Amino acid sequence: MSLEIIFTILLAGINSLVDYVALHVVTCLVPAFLIAGAINTFLSKDVIIRYLGYTRSKLVSFPLAAVSSLGLAVCSCTIIPIASGLYKRGSSLGPAFIFLWTAPALNILAITYTGSILGLDFVIMRIIGALSTSFLVGLVMITVFKKEELERGARSKSGSGKETAPLKSKNVLGLILLLLVLLLVPNYLGLGRSYLEKFLMFVLLLIPVSIYAWRTLSAEEIKGWLHETLWFVRMIFPLLLVGVFIVGVIGAILPEAWVKSAVGGNDLLSTFLANIVGALSYFSTMTEAPFVKMLLGLGMGKAPALALLLTGPGMSLPNMIAIMRIFHLRKGIVYIISVVIISTFVSFALGNLF
Repeated sequence: MSLEIIFTILLAGINSLVDYVALHVVTCLVPAFLIAGAINTFLSKDVIIRYLGYTRSKLVSFPLAAVSSLGLAVCSCTIIPIASGLYKRGSSLGPAFIFLWTAPALNILAITYTGSILGLDFVIMRIIGALSTSFLVGLVMITVFKKEELERGARSKSGSGKETAPLKSKNVLGLILLLLVLLLVPNYLGLGRSYLEKFLMFVLLLIPVSIYAWRTLSAEEIKGWLHETLWFVRMIFPLLLVGVFIVGVIGAILPEAWVKSAVGGNDLLSTFLANIVGALSYFSTMTEAPFVKMLLGLGMGKAPALALLLTGPGMSLPNMIAIMRIFHLRKGIVYIISVVIISTFVSFALGNLF
């Protein structure tokens, strides 16, 4: 391999990193880390256990996790600190991983954009596919790790008497809502295309959040919030950067013509290959729909297209690396394999049904 080729490959990884840092870190990851820190600092552990814990009926906790994530216009990386914050605070594995999958794969913004680009049939397939995949994956997670979940639930129950309700709960709720606005507004309105625009928008939206926090929280509460936020940053952010660099390198090596030809049919193998491509790639919010439309124009089948619509935004290499670090290696591997297998069969069935 010549030095020129090596340089081109490394440059592709660096460019991928630059684009990611400039266009996603400021308006996506920073608010997400702040939300995760707020959840872990202020939200009552008893409340999360009551509604999303292992002992709660799956008929309640699973739909609640899915519905509560629909309004988050986030990518596969941005959702990690929020989902891990819920899990760390007491959520069961099932709802935590449903939240982790559903938010990027099935948020309202992605559904609306999918309809405008690909039509109503893809909207229906995407809704059914994302929900059925997430619920089945949730069942797999709590079944495989049932013993660990029972032990974790027992520890949470025994310690619940020491849990004190968070102070200034209404103020904390207002803070989290402001942080959600900080996270969602640029994504929903499509504002800020350049790095400077995104940075200025972040600063502008951060001002009311800072004023609100300063006026309603004590210095000790703010210190605890920032401490928890930095914990998530240290655990997740370096891994995301490594993953994004690798994605850029893979994109430079993988022949585009091979990708187009491999997913050209509507069979199970093409659907599986589309899932693998989607799982390894990085798609920011809404970029998957026009990409899929382009591939459909080149002869891609509906089943592989749906697989790419689901797994593209729902997973990525940075996402997988971070999940295995935060939730531990075995849980990450089970989750990744479950998503790829289940979404392959779900996409194949729906793609040939519609």
